[in-house]
Amino acid sequence: MHSENSRNLYSTYHSRFPAPDTLLLTTEEGVTYTYGDAENYSAQVANLLVGLGLEKGDRVSVQVEKSVQALWLYLGTIRAGLVFHPLNPAYTRAEVDFFLHDAAPSVVVCDDGRAGELQALCQILAVPHLYTLNTDGAGTLMCAVAQCATQFETVMTSPADLAALVYSSGTTGRPKGIMLSHKNLVENVSVLVDYWGFSASDCLLHALPIFHVHGLFVALGCVLMSGSSMRWLKSFDVTAVMQQLPHCTVMMGVPTYYTRLLAERAFSRQSCARMRLFISGSAPLRAETFVEFERRTGHAILERYGMTETGMNTSNPLHVGRRAGTVGMPLPGVTVRICDVHNRALGAGQVGALQVRGANVFSGYWKQPLQDFTSDGFFNTGDQAFVDAHGYISIVGRSKDMVITGGLNVYPGEIEQLINELPGVRESAVIGLPDADFGEAVVAVVVLDGGASLTAEGIRDAIRGRAANFKVPKRVLFVDELPRNTMGKVQKDVLRKRFQ
Repeated sequence: MHSENSRNLYSTYHSRFPAPDTLLLTTEEGVTYTYGDAENYSAQVANLLVGLGLEKGDRVSVQVEKSVQALWLYLGTIRAGLVFHPLNPAYTRAEVDFFLHDAAPSVVVCDDGRAGELQALCQILAVPHLYTLNTDGAGTLMCAVAQCATQFETVMTSPADLAALVYSSGTTGRPKGIMLSHKNLVENVSVLVDYWGFSASDCLLHALPIFHVHGLFVALGCVLMSGSSMRWLKSFDVTAVMQQLPHCTVMMGVPTYYTRLLAERAFSRQSCARMRLFISGSAPLRAETFVEFERRTGHAILERYGMTETGMNTSNPLHVGRRAGTVGMPLPGVTVRICDVHNRALGAGQVGALQVRGANVFSGYWKQPLQDFTSDGFFNTGDQAFVDAHGYISIVGRSKDMVITGGLNVYPGEIEQLINELPGVRESAVIGLPDADFGEAVVAVVVLDGGASLTAEGIRDAIRGRAANFKVPKRVLFVDELPRNTMGKVQKDVLRKRFQ
């Protein structure tokens, strides 16, 4: 499907752009930008990067807050045939050290507040270029970009060439670089635009971060591939969202966004009068949220399922038949199966490993041997699921014990290692527990050595300096011992049931 358009993600977007003076986005301050602006600014970025001597496949690592200029940076990077490497602004120096060491970028872009420590890191790692970009668009990057021409011939890429390198937590707790090709991203967004009924008359409420697949490839991709417009919020602020909803037709969000809207007394059918679609993903949507949202607004939230390695895999239907507690059916071009430990397909209602295959699925992990693929080409998602008699898929858990909090992934092993290094800690187990706001809260269950006087707040404070804020446990619980099975493995399911 669409393979003729798979040469470069940007050229595929551009082939769908409307007239240059057509509105692309409006910021919360009321500043507007057109599709012509996207073309001109991305050309300037591409000219700057190519002028620095970067060649096809080189990485551009970006750790900045969300801004319109960060969008031009993304588009210019892929337009130049380079690899966009987004980083969560919440990552600490130690975390960024690992990512830059592994990705080996040619350019790093950060905000002014991080420039000092990253300059030192870039010197150690021999990264040749460091630029700054702040939330207001100021910084050395846009100063340099302003000197560049507004015309650029988009670099032709082959379908398998990398467009993005996005890191996710791996089974060992060390993050792994997920290699996403131009074809992966083109194929997935082409399907989504059709499946979710996007057209030029749509306006998307974009309150998601853009260091993450959901906001970067899914939300932006649906807008750019349909010639529609968006209301651009720097972050999810419920007051700002309430103000923008009357101007929008579609909203994408994590479940936390919808629970926060429901907590607003003024949120009603009237708030959503122009809306045609609410989409939820990145974490499981609680059935209670689905039911209450439909009661309050008349809208059934469309829940879908994807992951960094694959983009979107399944979706509830656009028109009728959305079901609470399910992630719908496989998208066109995606094959999904539920298997036992021997990769034998299971029947309806049987829980097993969820595996996917399709043009949306990544080619592998950066600098790692091929892993998590079956001999017949299916990717093992690490999620446990079942299919009902009507073909709807329900995710029941993650075999890798990932915690998804507010749509962001936290791998327990990473936090357990930090806790276990603290004097007075014998061992720990990190789990996710249901949370009305974040979907799941990170919770640490800790066993102390006899006589140790560590407090819950002391442990949280120690983690704060060494890991991003969203990874810091919301609660720390103390126990005498951790439950184990006969193989000595900690039984996290037992802990989850005990503290739920």
